Amino acid sequence: MNETPSADADDATGPYGTPVTAGASSSFRLLPGAPDSPVLLHVPHSSRAVPADVRAGILLGDDELGRELDHITDAHTAGIAASAAAAAGTTPWRFVNRLSRLVVDPERFPDEREEMAAVGMGAVYTRTTHRAELRPAGFDPAPLLDRYFTPYARGMAEAVAGRLAATGRAVVIDVHSYPSEPLPYELHGDGPRPPVCLGTDAFHTPPALLGAARKAFGGFGGVGTDSPFAGTYVPLPYYGRDARVSALMVEMRRDLYMREPGGAAGPGAAALGAALAELVDAVSRTA
Repeated sequence: MNETPSADADDATGPYGTPVTAGASSSFRLLPGAPDSPVLLHVPHSSRAVPADVRAGILLGDDELGRELDHITDAHTAGIAASAAAAAGTTPWRFVNRLSRLVVDPERFPDEREEMAAVGMGAVYTRTTHRAELRPAGFDPAPLLDRYFTPYARGMAEAVAGRLAATGRAVVIDVHSYPSEPLPYELHGDGPRPPVCLGTDAFHTPPALLGAARKAFGGFGGVGTDSPFAGTYVPLPYYGRDARVSALMVEMRRDLYMREPGGAAGPGAAALGAALAELVDAVSRTA
């Protein structure tokens, strides 16, 4: 039975960031696909869940936190990925973050390589999308990195290793969304904002993968590359080292499928899920 893309079924809490108790073991979920599938759909930013002890270290009031979650969450992307997995001829694997990126952002570098640290949005955010204080000055990110970031990174690396062992290759498709209007935190928000933005990496994004994505998402009014967001996620043990791991980021502009910010999904979510399934099948067939 197809899963609806209108809700993020793998979230650990309700829709407005209700605090939960969560350890590293429950902060992400690997959902198995077909044994012969090389594809791993990575959904890192779909959840609004914030564990109670992490919530205690956030300066925002409940209403402010709800508004921040509206802006920062890639709403409904877990549902879109679930819809794609159900529709694909060869079911992809899915790696889903069950906690908000306000806990840790698993896609950031945890060190000085991360350019977003310049606006307080490294692996552990200290500023909001509107550059207000999120955590107090002098906040120590180390406990959150140890508890959540490191196990998540290890889990993704193991998921990729599983696809390599089973199929000889791994294709990481990073499933994201972004707002139709730039937010103050964006470092490159003055560039084009196409309906679908494809983030690439010079080493890990082969032309065939990029071409398949352009074809799959060609019906939404335009496909751009690396603007307003560039790059894609590859676990660090493989990054720049193993060409058997290919990767692409798919950024869907939110006005295509939902009411912004933080609203319900509309019919566009199903269409995007179908396009993502088409991409999954195209790269699953490519040797």
